[in-house]
Amino acid sequence: METTQELKKVALNDLHVQLGAKMVPFAGYNMPVRYSSDLEEHHTVRNGVGVFDVSHMGEFVLRGKNALDLVQLVTSNDASKLTDGKIQYSCLPNHTGGIVDDLLVYRMSEEEYFLVVNASNIEKDWNWISEHNRFGVEMENVSDQLSLFAVQGPKAIAALQTLTDLNLSEIEYYTFRKGTLAGVNDVLISATGYTGAGGFEIYVRNEDALTIWNAIFAAGAAEGIKPIGLGARDTLRLEMGFCLYGNDIDDTTSPIEAGLGWITKFTKNFNNSEALLAQKNNGTARKLVGFEMVERGIPRGHYDLQDADGNLIGQVTSGTQSPTLGIGIGMGYVQTAFSKPDSEIFVNVRGKAIRAKVVKLPFIKK
Repeated sequence: METTQELKKVALNDLHVQLGAKMVPFAGYNMPVRYSSDLEEHHTVRNGVGVFDVSHMGEFVLRGKNALDLVQLVTSNDASKLTDGKIQYSCLPNHTGGIVDDLLVYRMSEEEYFLVVNASNIEKDWNWISEHNRFGVEMENVSDQLSLFAVQGPKAIAALQTLTDLNLSEIEYYTFRKGTLAGVNDVLISATGYTGAGGFEIYVRNEDALTIWNAIFAAGAAEGIKPIGLGARDTLRLEMGFCLYGNDIDDTTSPIEAGLGWITKFTKNFNNSEALLAQKNNGTARKLVGFEMVERGIPRGHYDLQDADGNLIGQVTSGTQSPTLGIGIGMGYVQTAFSKPDSEIFVNVRGKAIRAKVVKLPFIKK
């Protein structure tokens, strides 16, 4: 069991405690899981604007004339398609068909890439990429130097625009800019989003974190801006059908099974690309699907999925009561025969088979 003494702390840890956040161990960090209620915070982001402190995430910088070669070898997506200021969602395939991690690849320049990885995998990812660095690429782990705030929701631009000369409405999905925010120079502002509600990620040096946080809350006060915890982050991402590493994807799940064929590009060679291409061509025995409960019940991770006769056909990887839809929703791996939309499946909720149906993701249609 993780104890608070062993946990790493984000730069604004003490502020979250002062704000009354319930702090929990998450990915080796002491993190705010909620400030008021998960439901209230979820609706704040869907309908207004909220701020997540996700400074536990990991960041690596890869520099040098062969930086792209290293990125291309270790990631599944085709980073040669990136131009300066563009971002790609990708994954790090392992050599046995699974995923080391999913990540974001930012192209800073032709010879510099910025990778954003999951907090629980920082050391694992660093070692994995280092192990494959036969190109003499300079690698720097800047995870402990940066704070990251995700300002999410339809009112994000209204909340932030007075703080910067950058035109935030021009920062398109999966692009970024660097500029001044709240008088702080060299702030990276991107638009990748993990909530489906719109908004931005703001990367700042730890020493500027409090200045930026306070400025954001002052500027967004008129929009009803609030701090948001990891509890609402999970329900928001699940409504969008976004994978969470450790739940929906891991070292044993292939990107093809997980529905991540769109970030798996066979226009180049990468780790285990031959085996994954064979999966793409021949199909897989199981697939990750989204499903909605037809009968009342809340699916939870590790619940069994069954067919009408009670046979085991898979397992829930993520599940919740959707605050937006008011019904139980989930994701899970099922035998491929049950993966088509409208397929009837059953969730074993504490020994009772509850009817559900497979649906096309995301659960929340824009």
